[in-house]
Amino acid sequence: MTAYTTHHRTARPALVVVAHGSRDPRALSTVRQLLDGIRALRPGLPVHLGHIELNAPLLPDTLARLDARGTRSAVLVPLLLSRGHHVKRDIPGMAAGARLHARVAAPLGPHPLLVDALHARLTEAGWRTPADAETRRASGIVLAAAGSRDPDAKADTGRTARLLAERLGVPVVPAYASAATPTVPDALHALAARGRTRVAVASYFTAPGRFATECAAAAPWIASAPLATHPAIPDLLLHRYDEAVSTPSTTPLELAPAS
Repeated sequence: MTAYTTHHRTARPALVVVAHGSRDPRALSTVRQLLDGIRALRPGLPVHLGHIELNAPLLPDTLARLDARGTRSAVLVPLLLSRGHHVKRDIPGMAAGARLHARVAAPLGPHPLLVDALHARLTEAGWRTPADAETRRASGIVLAAAGSRDPDAKADTGRTARLLAERLGVPVVPAYASAATPTVPDALHALAARGRTRVAVASYFTAPGRFATECAAAAPWIASAPLATHPAIPDLLLHRYDEAVSTPSTTPLELAPAS
């Protein structure tokens, strides 16, 4: 055991899960259930919640409370599936005024654990990978994500789509609820034009909300549930936390690298 590991077991930074926020009350309930899962996996680790917008507690308020309690450092783990403005600008900006030492971890995706969760959610919804060639030629997946104007966010979602396609053996087309193209209906139409009529919508959202609901409603067949309550997600959040803790950094608000 290294001296670094020993030190951080005795004085580990707090974990602050940073959720986007939603007007849908199911979102906050889902995120709180996720935090309970993290606490069960890592007893003794201080786990807190902060939102970017729409829900309390907001991230600056969470950090202020931690500072008032004497917390010296925190790792902010975005409950977000790709890089984008929230991860690169909003979260570091909110943390910049905090007196405690705050580091922003990498977003959740892309990562094989997300593919595990997506596959499981599709299976729960009724997906079965086709065994015969004819059914396989008629099958496909639309990976429905929130969308971002940031090209890195689109690249991350595309990487997840490729990993899921490798897992399922059918085409997976990334599509977006806002800010990017193609839209979910456009992706569905494009697949249908290629003879892909057995198409499921994979919900690439962490929690229920307007975008997740709209994308699921567009599904011509089945749509999977959001991801956050799947057991892989607390594992992945802790993985991102551990990455940030173990990676040397001279800049507190530098985005931690993903592995």
